[in-house]
Amino acid sequence: MLKFNDPISTDVLVVGGGIGGLCAAIAAAQQGAKVIVAEKSDTRRSGSGATGNDHFLCYYPKFHGDDIRPILQETFQSLVGAYHDPKLTLRFLRESIAMVDRWYEWGINMKPFGPDYEFMGHAYPGRPRIWLKYDGHNQKQVLTKTAKKHGVEILNHHPVVDLIKADGAVAGALTLDISEDVPSFTVIKAKKVILATGSANRLYPAAGSPGWPFNTAFCPSCTGAAQAQAWRIGARMVNMEMPNRHAGPKFFARAGKSTWIGVYRYPDGKLLGPFVDKATRYVGDITCDVWNSSYTDVIKNGTGPAYNDCSQTGPEDLAFMREGMISEGLTALVDHMDRKGIDVSKHAVEFMQYEPHLIGRGLEIDIDGQTSIPGLYGTGDMVGNFRADIAGAAVYGWIAGRHAGQAASSAELRDAADSAWVLERAALYSSFYERNGGAAWKEANLALQQIMDSYAAAGPHNVRSATLLNAGLKYLEDLRANSISDIAVSDAHSLMRAIECLDLMDNGEIVMHAALERKETRGMHIRSDYTFTNPLLADKFLAVWKEDGEVKKEWRTRWAIEEF
Repeated sequence: MLKFNDPISTDVLVVGGGIGGLCAAIAAAQQGAKVIVAEKSDTRRSGSGATGNDHFLCYYPKFHGDDIRPILQETFQSLVGAYHDPKLTLRFLRESIAMVDRWYEWGINMKPFGPDYEFMGHAYPGRPRIWLKYDGHNQKQVLTKTAKKHGVEILNHHPVVDLIKADGAVAGALTLDISEDVPSFTVIKAKKVILATGSANRLYPAAGSPGWPFNTAFCPSCTGAAQAQAWRIGARMVNMEMPNRHAGPKFFARAGKSTWIGVYRYPDGKLLGPFVDKATRYVGDITCDVWNSSYTDVIKNGTGPAYNDCSQTGPEDLAFMREGMISEGLTALVDHMDRKGIDVSKHAVEFMQYEPHLIGRGLEIDIDGQTSIPGLYGTGDMVGNFRADIAGAAVYGWIAGRHAGQAASSAELRDAADSAWVLERAALYSSFYERNGGAAWKEANLALQQIMDSYAAAGPHNVRSATLLNAGLKYLEDLRANSISDIAVSDAHSLMRAIECLDLMDNGEIVMHAALERKETRGMHIRSDYTFTNPLLADKFLAVWKEDGEVKKEWRTRWAIEEF
Protein backbone atom coordinates (compact mmCIF):
# COMPACT_ATOMS: atom_id res chain seq x y z
CA MET A 1 0.00 0.00 0.00
CA LEU A 2 1.11 3.55 -0.63
CA LYS A 3 2.64 5.41 2.27
CA PHE A 4 0.50 7.21 4.88
CA ASN A 5 1.79 10.55 6.13
CA ASP A 6 1.13 11.68 9.70
CA PRO A 7 -2.52 12.68 10.24
CA ILE A 8 -3.46 16.36 10.39
CA SER A 9 -6.16 17.88 12.59
CA THR A 10 -8.24 21.02 12.02
CA ASP A 11 -11.49 22.63 13.04
CA VAL A 12 -12.83 23.11 9.50
CA LEU A 13 -11.67 21.30 6.38
CA VAL A 14 -12.64 22.88 3.06
CA VAL A 15 -12.56 20.45 0.14
CA GLY A 16 -11.68 22.41 -3.00
CA GLY A 17 -10.06 25.81 -3.33
CA GLY A 18 -12.31 27.36 -5.95
CA ILE A 19 -14.51 30.39 -5.47
CA GLY A 20 -16.87 28.75 -2.98
CA GLY A 21 -14.11 26.98 -1.08
CA LEU A 22 -11.97 30.07 -0.56
CA CYS A 23 -14.93 32.22 0.51
CA ALA A 24 -16.00 29.48 2.94
CA ALA A 25 -12.47 29.25 4.33
CA ILE A 26 -12.20 32.99 4.93
CA ALA A 27 -15.60 33.10 6.64
CA ALA A 28 -14.76 30.15 8.90
CA ALA A 29 -11.39 31.66 9.82
CA GLN A 30 -13.10 34.93 10.77
CA GLN A 31 -15.03 32.92 13.37
CA GLY A 32 -11.77 31.92 15.01
CA ALA A 33 -11.64 28.41 13.54
CA LYS A 34 -8.49 26.69 12.37
CA VAL A 35 -9.10 26.11 8.64
CA ILE A 36 -7.40 23.93 6.05
CA VAL A 37 -8.20 24.04 2.33
CA ALA A 38 -7.36 20.80 0.49
CA GLU A 39 -7.02 21.65 -3.21
CA LYS A 40 -6.44 19.31 -6.15
CA SER A 41 -4.42 21.87 -8.11
CA ASP A 42 -3.31 25.33 -6.96
CA THR A 43 -5.85 27.77 -5.52
CA ARG A 44 -4.41 30.63 -7.59
CA ARG A 45 -5.53 28.91 -10.82
CA SER A 46 -8.10 26.22 -10.12
CA GLY A 47 -11.76 25.52 -10.77
CA SER A 48 -14.19 26.95 -13.29
CA GLY A 49 -13.39 30.48 -12.08
CA ALA A 50 -9.68 29.91 -12.62
CA THR A 51 -8.97 32.63 -15.17
CA GLY A 52 -11.82 35.01 -14.48
CA ASN A 53 -15.51 35.81 -14.69
CA ASP A 54 -17.51 38.91 -15.53
CA HIS A 55 -21.10 38.41 -14.27
CA PHE A 56 -22.19 38.17 -10.62
CA LEU A 57 -25.87 37.65 -9.79
CA CYS A 58 -26.95 39.90 -6.93
CA TYR A 59 -29.63 42.14 -5.45
CA TYR A 60 -28.58 45.79 -4.96
CA PRO A 61 -31.35 47.83 -3.30
CA LYS A 62 -29.84 51.12 -4.49
CA PHE A 63 -30.26 49.96 -8.11
CA HIS A 64 -33.18 47.53 -7.87
CA GLY A 65 -35.31 49.23 -5.23
CA ASP A 66 -36.40 48.04 -1.79
CA ASP A 67 -38.77 45.31 -3.01
CA ILE A 68 -36.74 42.14 -3.46
CA ARG A 69 -39.60 40.13 -4.94
CA PRO A 70 -39.13 41.21 -8.60
CA ILE A 71 -35.44 40.26 -8.37
CA LEU A 72 -36.33 36.93 -6.81
CA GLN A 73 -38.76 36.25 -9.66
CA GLU A 74 -36.20 37.33 -12.28
CA THR A 75 -33.69 34.92 -10.74
CA PHE A 76 -36.14 32.02 -11.09
CA GLN A 77 -36.67 32.93 -14.77
CA SER A 78 -32.96 33.30 -15.54
CA LEU A 79 -30.62 30.71 -17.02
CA VAL A 80 -29.79 29.52 -13.47
CA GLY A 81 -33.36 29.68 -12.20
CA ALA A 82 -34.56 26.08 -12.32
CA TYR A 83 -34.40 23.68 -9.36
CA HIS A 84 -34.17 26.21 -6.53
CA ASP A 85 -35.49 25.87 -3.03
CA PRO A 86 -36.86 29.43 -2.88
CA LYS A 87 -35.98 30.04 0.76
CA LEU A 88 -32.31 29.41 -0.05
CA THR A 89 -32.52 31.78 -3.02
CA LEU A 90 -34.00 34.53 -0.89
CA ARG A 91 -31.21 34.25 1.67
CA PHE A 92 -28.63 34.29 -1.10
CA LEU A 93 -30.07 37.45 -2.65
CA ARG A 94 -30.24 39.25 0.69
CA GLU A 95 -26.58 38.52 1.42
CA SER A 96 -25.27 38.93 -2.12
CA ILE A 97 -24.38 42.64 -2.18
CA ALA A 98 -22.39 42.28 1.04
CA MET A 99 -20.28 39.66 -0.73
CA VAL A 100 -19.77 42.03 -3.66
CA ASP A 101 -18.63 44.72 -1.23
CA ARG A 102 -16.15 42.31 0.35
CA TRP A 103 -14.70 41.31 -3.00
CA TYR A 104 -14.29 44.94 -3.96
CA GLU A 105 -12.58 45.71 -0.64
CA TRP A 106 -10.24 42.74 -1.08
CA GLY A 107 -9.11 43.86 -4.53
CA ILE A 108 -11.42 42.33 -7.16
CA ASN A 109 -12.64 45.11 -9.44
CA MET A 110 -16.40 45.00 -9.02
CA LYS A 111 -16.74 48.59 -10.31
CA PRO A 112 -14.78 48.68 -13.58
CA PHE A 113 -16.98 51.37 -15.19
CA GLY A 114 -17.25 54.08 -12.56
CA PRO A 115 -17.99 54.84 -8.93
CA ASP A 116 -20.90 52.40 -8.57
CA TYR A 117 -21.94 48.90 -9.55
CA GLU A 118 -23.25 48.33 -13.10
CA PHE A 119 -25.72 45.64 -14.18
CA MET A 120 -25.78 44.26 -17.72
CA GLY A 121 -26.07 41.03 -19.71
CA HIS A 122 -28.38 37.98 -19.47
CA ALA A 123 -31.35 40.38 -19.46
CA TYR A 124 -34.74 40.70 -21.13
CA PRO A 125 -35.62 44.06 -22.70
CA GLY A 126 -37.55 46.18 -20.22
CA ARG A 127 -36.98 43.80 -17.31
CA PRO A 128 -34.75 44.14 -14.22
CA ARG A 129 -31.07 43.50 -14.85
CA ILE A 130 -29.79 41.17 -12.11
CA TRP A 131 -26.24 40.41 -13.28
CA LEU A 132 -23.54 42.76 -12.02
CA LYS A 133 -20.78 43.21 -14.60
CA TYR A 134 -17.29 43.06 -13.09
CA ASP A 135 -13.65 42.34 -13.91
CA GLY A 136 -12.74 39.01 -12.33
CA HIS A 137 -9.50 38.20 -14.11
CA ASN A 138 -7.58 38.21 -10.80
CA GLN A 139 -10.27 36.76 -8.53
CA LYS A 140 -8.48 33.54 -7.62
CA GLN A 141 -5.21 35.26 -6.75
CA VAL A 142 -7.06 37.82 -4.60
CA LEU A 143 -9.10 35.19 -2.77
CA THR A 144 -6.01 33.06 -2.16
CA LYS A 145 -4.11 36.05 -0.76
CA THR A 146 -7.07 37.01 1.45
CA ALA A 147 -7.45 33.46 2.77
CA LYS A 148 -3.78 33.32 3.74
CA LYS A 149 -4.06 36.74 5.38
CA HIS A 150 -6.77 35.29 7.62
CA GLY A 151 -4.57 32.36 8.62
CA VAL A 152 -6.07 29.71 6.34
CA GLU A 153 -3.66 26.85 5.58
CA ILE A 154 -3.76 25.82 1.93
CA LEU A 155 -2.67 22.32 0.92
CA ASN A 156 -2.26 22.50 -2.85
CA HIS A 157 -1.93 19.25 -4.81
CA HIS A 158 -3.90 17.40 -2.10
CA PRO A 159 -7.20 16.24 -3.62
CA VAL A 160 -9.64 14.71 -1.16
CA VAL A 161 -10.50 11.23 -2.40
CA ASP A 162 -12.93 10.08 0.30
CA LEU A 163 -14.88 11.43 3.23
CA ILE A 164 -14.72 9.74 6.62
CA LYS A 165 -17.77 9.26 8.82
CA ALA A 166 -17.77 8.26 12.49
CA ASP A 167 -20.77 7.89 14.81
CA GLY A 168 -23.08 9.04 12.00
CA ALA A 169 -21.28 12.36 11.45
CA VAL A 170 -18.45 13.50 9.22
CA ALA A 171 -15.05 13.08 10.87
CA GLY A 172 -12.60 14.17 8.19
CA ALA A 173 -11.24 13.07 4.86
CA LEU A 174 -8.64 10.95 3.12
CA THR A 175 -6.44 13.05 0.83
CA LEU A 176 -3.98 12.03 -1.86
CA ASP A 177 -0.69 13.91 -1.79
CA ILE A 178 0.28 14.38 -5.46
CA SER A 179 2.94 17.01 -4.86
CA GLU A 180 5.63 14.43 -5.69
CA ASP A 181 5.87 11.81 -8.46
CA VAL A 182 5.21 9.06 -5.91
CA PRO A 183 1.78 9.66 -4.33
CA SER A 184 0.98 9.20 -0.65
CA PHE A 185 -2.04 9.50 1.63
CA THR A 186 -2.82 11.97 4.39
CA VAL A 187 -5.81 11.71 6.73
CA ILE A 188 -7.21 15.07 7.83
CA LYS A 189 -9.31 14.92 10.99
CA ALA A 190 -11.87 17.73 11.07
CA LYS A 191 -14.78 18.82 13.23
CA LYS A 192 -16.60 20.20 10.19
CA VAL A 193 -16.11 19.62 6.44
CA ILE A 194 -17.25 21.93 3.63
CA LEU A 195 -17.47 20.46 0.13
CA ALA A 196 -16.74 22.91 -2.69
CA THR A 197 -15.44 20.84 -5.60
CA GLY A 198 -17.43 22.41 -8.44
CA SER A 199 -19.44 20.89 -11.27
CA ALA A 200 -19.20 17.41 -12.79
CA ASN A 201 -17.62 17.46 -16.24
CA ARG A 202 -16.25 14.67 -18.45
CA LEU A 203 -19.36 12.57 -17.74
CA TYR A 204 -20.54 12.77 -21.38
CA PRO A 205 -18.49 12.95 -24.62
CA ALA A 206 -17.19 16.43 -25.36
CA ALA A 207 -19.65 17.81 -27.92
CA GLY A 208 -17.03 19.71 -29.86
CA SER A 209 -14.39 17.00 -29.88
CA PRO A 210 -15.44 13.48 -28.82
CA GLY A 211 -12.42 11.57 -27.58
CA TRP A 212 -10.72 14.77 -26.40
CA PRO A 213 -12.41 15.19 -23.01
CA PHE A 214 -10.47 18.24 -21.87
CA ASN A 215 -11.99 20.51 -24.54
CA THR A 216 -14.81 21.56 -22.22
CA ALA A 217 -16.39 24.89 -21.32
CA PHE A 218 -15.85 24.25 -17.62
CA CYS A 219 -12.87 23.04 -15.59
CA PRO A 220 -12.09 19.47 -16.75
CA SER A 221 -10.72 18.64 -13.30
CA CYS A 222 -14.13 19.28 -11.72
CA THR A 223 -15.43 15.72 -11.91
CA GLY A 224 -18.26 15.43 -9.41
CA ALA A 225 -16.01 14.54 -6.49
CA ALA A 226 -18.33 16.06 -3.90
CA GLN A 227 -21.37 14.23 -5.24
CA ALA A 228 -19.51 10.92 -5.38
CA GLN A 229 -17.78 11.15 -2.01
CA ALA A 230 -20.91 12.34 -0.21
CA TRP A 231 -22.97 9.63 -1.97
CA ARG A 232 -20.59 6.96 -0.66
CA ILE A 233 -21.25 7.99 2.95
CA GLY A 234 -25.03 8.35 2.53
CA ALA A 235 -25.72 12.04 1.79
CA ARG A 236 -28.90 13.02 -0.04
CA MET A 237 -28.67 14.19 -3.67
CA VAL A 238 -31.34 16.15 -5.52
CA ASN A 239 -32.08 16.82 -9.20
CA MET A 240 -29.22 14.66 -10.46
CA GLU A 241 -31.39 13.32 -13.29
CA MET A 242 -31.90 16.79 -14.80
CA PRO A 243 -29.03 17.49 -17.22
CA ASN A 244 -27.67 20.92 -18.03
CA ARG A 245 -26.10 22.01 -21.33
CA HIS A 246 -24.28 25.27 -21.94
CA ALA A 247 -23.39 26.91 -25.26
CA GLY A 248 -20.67 28.92 -26.95
CA PRO A 249 -18.38 29.01 -30.00
CA LYS A 250 -18.51 25.82 -32.02
CA PHE A 251 -15.69 23.31 -31.46
CA PHE A 252 -13.74 25.82 -29.34
CA ALA A 253 -15.48 25.09 -26.03
CA ARG A 254 -15.55 28.33 -24.06
CA ALA A 255 -18.46 29.58 -21.95
CA GLY A 256 -19.26 33.28 -21.54
CA LYS A 257 -21.89 33.73 -24.23
CA SER A 258 -23.40 36.78 -22.52
CA THR A 259 -20.05 38.56 -22.88
CA TRP A 260 -20.62 38.56 -26.66
CA ILE A 261 -22.44 41.70 -27.80
CA GLY A 262 -24.21 40.31 -30.83
CA VAL A 263 -27.46 38.80 -32.05
CA TYR A 264 -28.13 35.22 -33.09
CA ARG A 265 -29.05 34.65 -36.74
CA TYR A 266 -29.89 31.92 -39.21
CA PRO A 267 -27.66 31.65 -42.32
CA ASP A 268 -30.06 33.85 -44.29
CA GLY A 269 -29.73 36.64 -41.74
CA LYS A 270 -33.09 36.08 -40.04
CA LEU A 271 -33.01 36.55 -36.27
CA LEU A 272 -33.11 33.38 -34.21
CA GLY A 273 -35.17 34.95 -31.42
CA PRO A 274 -37.67 37.78 -30.87
CA PHE A 275 -35.97 39.72 -28.09
CA VAL A 276 -33.65 42.28 -29.73
CA ASP A 277 -32.60 43.17 -33.26
CA LYS A 278 -29.47 44.98 -32.07
CA ALA A 279 -27.44 44.06 -29.01
CA THR A 280 -25.93 46.51 -26.53
CA ARG A 281 -23.61 46.06 -23.59
CA TYR A 282 -26.63 46.38 -21.27
CA VAL A 283 -29.10 44.12 -23.06
CA GLY A 284 -27.77 41.46 -25.39
CA ASP A 285 -29.61 38.67 -27.18
CA ILE A 286 -30.97 36.37 -24.49
CA THR A 287 -32.39 33.89 -27.01
CA CYS A 288 -30.18 30.96 -26.11
CA ASP A 289 -30.78 31.44 -22.38
CA VAL A 290 -34.48 30.95 -23.15
CA TRP A 291 -34.21 28.49 -26.07
CA ASN A 292 -31.34 26.47 -24.68
CA SER A 293 -31.44 23.82 -27.37
CA SER A 294 -31.54 26.29 -30.26
CA TYR A 295 -28.12 25.53 -31.72
CA THR A 296 -28.80 21.79 -31.76
CA ASP A 297 -32.38 22.18 -33.00
CA VAL A 298 -31.40 24.22 -36.07
CA ILE A 299 -28.74 21.67 -37.03
CA LYS A 300 -31.15 18.75 -36.63
CA ASN A 301 -33.95 20.40 -38.61
CA GLY A 302 -31.64 21.69 -41.32
CA THR A 303 -32.35 25.42 -40.88
CA GLY A 304 -28.96 26.13 -39.27
CA PRO A 305 -26.22 26.71 -38.46
CA ALA A 306 -26.83 29.50 -35.95
CA TYR A 307 -24.38 32.38 -35.80
CA ASN A 308 -23.52 35.09 -33.31
CA ASP A 309 -23.47 38.26 -35.40
CA CYS A 310 -21.61 41.29 -34.01
CA SER A 311 -21.50 43.24 -37.29
CA GLN A 312 -23.95 45.86 -36.00
CA THR A 313 -22.00 46.38 -32.79
CA GLY A 314 -20.14 49.70 -32.69
CA PRO A 315 -16.37 50.02 -32.13
CA GLU A 316 -16.76 51.11 -28.49
CA ASP A 317 -18.94 48.14 -27.62
CA LEU A 318 -16.61 45.78 -29.50
CA ALA A 319 -13.69 47.06 -27.42
CA PHE A 320 -15.88 46.67 -24.33
CA MET A 321 -16.66 43.09 -25.37
CA ARG A 322 -12.98 42.27 -25.79
CA GLU A 323 -12.19 43.57 -22.30
CA GLY A 324 -15.12 41.58 -20.98
CA MET A 325 -13.71 38.41 -22.54
CA ILE A 326 -10.45 38.99 -20.70
CA SER A 327 -12.35 39.56 -17.45
CA GLU A 328 -14.27 36.33 -18.14
CA GLY A 329 -11.06 34.39 -18.62
CA LEU A 330 -11.49 33.86 -22.37
CA THR A 331 -7.90 34.85 -23.14
CA ALA A 332 -7.25 31.69 -25.17
CA LEU A 333 -10.24 32.52 -27.38
CA VAL A 334 -9.13 36.15 -27.82
CA ASP A 335 -5.60 35.02 -28.66
CA HIS A 336 -6.88 32.48 -31.20
CA MET A 337 -9.05 35.05 -32.96
CA ASP A 338 -6.12 37.49 -33.09
CA ARG A 339 -3.73 34.90 -34.51
CA LYS A 340 -6.23 33.70 -37.12
CA GLY A 341 -7.41 37.18 -38.11
CA ILE A 342 -11.00 36.61 -37.01
CA ASP A 343 -12.70 40.01 -36.85
CA VAL A 344 -16.11 39.69 -35.18
CA SER A 345 -17.25 42.95 -36.75
CA LYS A 346 -16.97 41.18 -40.12
CA HIS A 347 -17.08 37.46 -39.35
CA ALA A 348 -20.10 35.88 -37.69
CA VAL A 349 -19.14 33.06 -35.32
CA GLU A 350 -21.05 29.78 -35.29
CA PHE A 351 -22.28 28.68 -31.85
CA MET A 352 -23.12 25.19 -30.60
CA GLN A 353 -24.65 23.46 -27.60
CA TYR A 354 -22.06 21.77 -25.43
CA GLU A 355 -22.22 18.34 -23.81
CA PRO A 356 -24.32 17.69 -20.69
CA HIS A 357 -22.72 18.31 -17.33
CA LEU A 358 -23.87 18.54 -13.73
CA ILE A 359 -24.05 22.12 -12.46
CA GLY A 360 -26.62 23.02 -9.83
CA ARG A 361 -27.30 19.29 -9.48
CA GLY A 362 -26.07 17.34 -6.47
CA LEU A 363 -26.02 17.72 -2.70
CA GLU A 364 -29.14 18.79 -0.86
CA ILE A 365 -28.29 21.57 1.60
CA ASP A 366 -30.34 23.46 4.18
CA ILE A 367 -30.58 27.19 4.79
CA ASP A 368 -27.10 27.22 6.42
CA GLY A 369 -25.44 25.08 3.76
CA GLN A 370 -25.54 21.84 5.78
CA THR A 371 -26.13 18.48 4.08
CA SER A 372 -28.03 15.52 5.50
CA ILE A 373 -24.78 14.25 7.08
CA PRO A 374 -24.12 16.05 10.40
CA GLY A 375 -21.07 18.30 10.18
CA LEU A 376 -20.91 18.17 6.37
CA TYR A 377 -21.63 21.31 4.31
CA GLY A 378 -21.77 22.09 0.60
CA THR A 379 -21.47 25.14 -1.60
CA GLY A 380 -21.18 25.99 -5.27
CA ASP A 381 -21.88 24.16 -8.49
CA MET A 382 -22.31 20.76 -6.80
CA VAL A 383 -25.35 21.86 -4.77
CA GLY A 384 -28.58 20.43 -6.16
CA ASN A 385 -31.30 22.65 -4.68
CA PHE A 386 -29.85 26.09 -5.38
CA ARG A 387 -27.81 27.57 -8.20
CA ALA A 388 -26.36 30.99 -8.91
CA ASP A 389 -23.00 29.92 -10.40
CA ILE A 390 -20.04 32.02 -9.25
CA ALA A 391 -22.16 34.31 -7.09
CA GLY A 392 -23.91 31.38 -5.49
CA ALA A 393 -20.59 29.68 -4.73
CA ALA A 394 -19.23 32.84 -3.12
CA VAL A 395 -22.29 33.78 -1.07
CA TYR A 396 -23.26 30.29 0.08
CA GLY A 397 -19.59 29.54 0.69
CA TRP A 398 -19.61 32.49 3.06
CA ILE A 399 -22.84 31.31 4.72
CA ALA A 400 -21.58 27.73 5.13
CA GLY A 401 -18.13 28.81 6.28
CA ARG A 402 -19.51 31.20 8.89
CA HIS A 403 -21.88 28.53 10.25
CA ALA A 404 -19.22 25.79 10.26
CA GLY A 405 -16.69 28.07 11.94
CA GLN A 406 -19.14 28.92 14.70
CA ALA A 407 -20.29 25.32 15.16
CA ALA A 408 -16.72 23.99 15.29
CA SER A 409 -16.04 25.87 18.53
CA SER A 410 -18.30 23.50 20.47
CA ALA A 411 -17.58 20.32 18.50
CA GLU A 412 -15.05 17.58 19.14
CA LEU A 413 -12.70 15.73 16.81
CA ARG A 414 -13.67 12.14 16.07
CA ASP A 415 -11.29 9.29 15.42
CA ALA A 416 -10.84 9.20 11.65
CA ALA A 417 -7.36 7.87 10.99
CA ASP A 418 -7.63 4.12 11.58
CA SER A 419 -11.07 3.20 10.28
CA ALA A 420 -11.60 0.13 8.12
CA TRP A 421 -13.16 2.43 5.49
CA VAL A 422 -9.95 4.44 5.14
CA LEU A 423 -7.84 1.31 4.78
CA GLU A 424 -10.26 -0.16 2.22
CA ARG A 425 -10.24 2.93 0.02
CA ALA A 426 -6.49 3.42 0.33
CA ALA A 427 -5.89 -0.22 -0.68
CA LEU A 428 -8.12 0.22 -3.75
CA TYR A 429 -6.31 3.34 -4.95
CA SER A 430 -2.90 1.84 -4.15
CA SER A 431 -3.67 -1.16 -6.35
CA PHE A 432 -3.76 1.07 -9.44
CA TYR A 433 -0.26 2.31 -8.70
CA GLU A 434 1.18 -1.06 -7.72
CA ARG A 435 -0.16 -2.96 -10.75
CA ASN A 436 2.38 -3.98 -13.38
CA GLY A 437 0.74 -3.03 -16.64
CA GLY A 438 -2.90 -2.51 -17.44
CA ALA A 439 -5.43 -0.10 -18.89
CA ALA A 440 -5.03 3.68 -18.86
CA TRP A 441 -7.46 5.87 -16.91
CA LYS A 442 -8.53 7.59 -20.13
CA GLU A 443 -9.91 4.34 -21.50
CA ALA A 444 -12.21 4.11 -18.49
CA ASN A 445 -13.29 7.73 -18.84
CA LEU A 446 -14.13 7.36 -22.53
CA ALA A 447 -15.98 4.11 -21.91
CA LEU A 448 -18.07 5.84 -19.24
CA GLN A 449 -18.88 8.66 -21.67
CA GLN A 450 -20.04 6.14 -24.27
CA ILE A 451 -22.31 4.43 -21.73
CA MET A 452 -23.81 7.72 -20.53
CA ASP A 453 -24.36 8.95 -24.08
CA SER A 454 -26.01 5.69 -25.18
CA TYR A 455 -28.14 4.80 -22.14
CA ALA A 456 -28.70 8.03 -20.15
CA ALA A 457 -28.53 10.58 -22.92
CA ALA A 458 -29.64 14.15 -22.41
CA GLY A 459 -31.92 16.02 -24.77
CA PRO A 460 -32.60 17.52 -27.14
CA HIS A 461 -33.24 14.83 -29.77
CA ASN A 462 -32.15 12.05 -27.40
CA VAL A 463 -34.36 9.91 -25.18
CA ARG A 464 -34.17 7.84 -22.05
CA SER A 465 -36.30 4.85 -21.09
CA ALA A 466 -36.46 2.22 -18.38
CA THR A 467 -34.92 -0.42 -20.65
CA LEU A 468 -32.06 1.87 -21.67
CA LEU A 469 -31.35 3.05 -18.13
CA ASN A 470 -31.41 -0.46 -16.67
CA ALA A 471 -29.02 -1.64 -19.37
CA GLY A 472 -26.83 1.37 -18.63
CA LEU A 473 -26.67 0.49 -14.94
CA LYS A 474 -25.57 -3.05 -15.82
CA TYR A 475 -22.85 -1.82 -18.19
CA LEU A 476 -21.75 0.75 -15.64
CA GLU A 477 -21.39 -1.97 -13.02
CA ASP A 478 -19.28 -3.99 -15.47
CA LEU A 479 -17.14 -0.97 -16.30
CA ARG A 480 -16.50 -0.26 -12.64
CA ALA A 481 -15.43 -3.87 -12.01
CA ASN A 482 -13.18 -3.89 -15.07
CA SER A 483 -11.67 -0.54 -14.11
CA ILE A 484 -10.90 -1.69 -10.58
CA SER A 485 -9.24 -4.86 -11.86
CA ASP A 486 -7.43 -3.41 -14.89
CA ILE A 487 -6.43 0.25 -14.46
CA ALA A 488 -2.71 0.82 -13.95
CA VAL A 489 -0.95 4.14 -13.37
CA SER A 490 2.70 5.09 -13.10
CA ASP A 491 2.64 8.43 -11.29
CA ALA A 492 0.68 10.58 -8.87
CA HIS A 493 -1.04 12.64 -11.55
CA SER A 494 -2.38 9.58 -13.36
CA LEU A 495 -3.59 8.09 -10.08
CA MET A 496 -5.57 11.27 -9.46
CA ARG A 497 -7.15 10.95 -12.92
CA ALA A 498 -8.03 7.29 -12.29
CA ILE A 499 -9.78 8.20 -9.03
CA GLU A 500 -11.68 10.93 -10.89
CA CYS A 501 -13.02 8.22 -13.20
CA LEU A 502 -14.40 6.25 -10.25
CA ASP A 503 -16.07 9.42 -8.96
CA LEU A 504 -17.60 10.01 -12.38
CA MET A 505 -18.95 6.46 -12.41
CA ASP A 506 -20.68 7.15 -9.10
CA ASN A 507 -22.21 10.27 -10.63
CA GLY A 508 -23.40 8.24 -13.61
CA GLU A 509 -25.01 5.71 -11.29
CA ILE A 510 -26.85 8.43 -9.37
CA VAL A 511 -28.07 10.01 -12.62
CA MET A 512 -29.44 6.70 -13.88
CA HIS A 513 -31.21 5.75 -10.64
CA ALA A 514 -32.83 9.17 -10.43
CA ALA A 515 -33.76 9.17 -14.13
CA LEU A 516 -35.52 5.84 -13.65
CA GLU A 517 -37.62 7.31 -10.84
CA ARG A 518 -38.62 10.46 -12.76
CA LYS A 519 -41.39 8.95 -14.85
CA GLU A 520 -42.13 11.96 -17.02
CA THR A 521 -40.52 14.19 -19.67
CA ARG A 522 -39.23 17.53 -18.39
CA GLY A 523 -36.64 19.77 -20.00
CA MET A 524 -33.78 17.70 -21.34
CA HIS A 525 -34.84 14.64 -19.37
CA ILE A 526 -36.87 13.06 -22.19
CA ARG A 527 -38.47 9.68 -21.51
CA SER A 528 -39.75 7.77 -24.54
CA ASP A 529 -41.88 5.66 -22.19
CA TYR A 530 -43.30 8.71 -20.34
CA THR A 531 -43.68 11.36 -23.00
CA PHE A 532 -45.73 13.92 -21.07
CA THR A 533 -44.74 16.45 -18.39
CA ASN A 534 -46.52 15.63 -15.15
CA PRO A 535 -47.82 18.87 -13.53
CA LEU A 536 -48.00 17.12 -10.16
CA LEU A 537 -44.17 17.04 -10.13
CA ALA A 538 -43.71 20.71 -11.04
CA ASP A 539 -42.88 21.84 -7.49
CA LYS A 540 -41.19 18.66 -6.31
CA PHE A 541 -37.57 17.58 -6.03
CA LEU A 542 -36.37 14.00 -6.25
CA ALA A 543 -33.88 13.03 -3.55
CA VAL A 544 -31.73 9.90 -3.85
CA TRP A 545 -29.22 8.49 -1.39
CA LYS A 546 -27.55 5.24 -0.45
CA GLU A 547 -28.37 3.54 2.84
CA ASP A 548 -26.82 0.21 3.88
CA GLY A 549 -25.90 -0.43 0.26
CA GLU A 550 -29.43 0.18 -1.02
CA VAL A 551 -30.48 3.13 -3.17
CA LYS A 552 -33.30 5.14 -1.57
CA LYS A 553 -35.55 7.63 -3.37
CA GLU A 554 -37.98 10.25 -2.10
CA TRP A 555 -40.07 13.03 -3.63
CA ARG A 556 -40.38 16.21 -1.61
CA THR A 557 -42.00 19.62 -2.08
CA ARG A 558 -39.71 22.60 -2.64
CA TRP A 559 -38.97 24.59 0.49
CA ALA A 560 -41.13 27.68 0.10
CA ILE A 561 -40.61 31.21 1.37
CA GLU A 562 -42.87 31.63 4.37
CA GLU A 563 -42.63 35.39 4.98
CA PHE A 564 -44.27 36.63 1.76
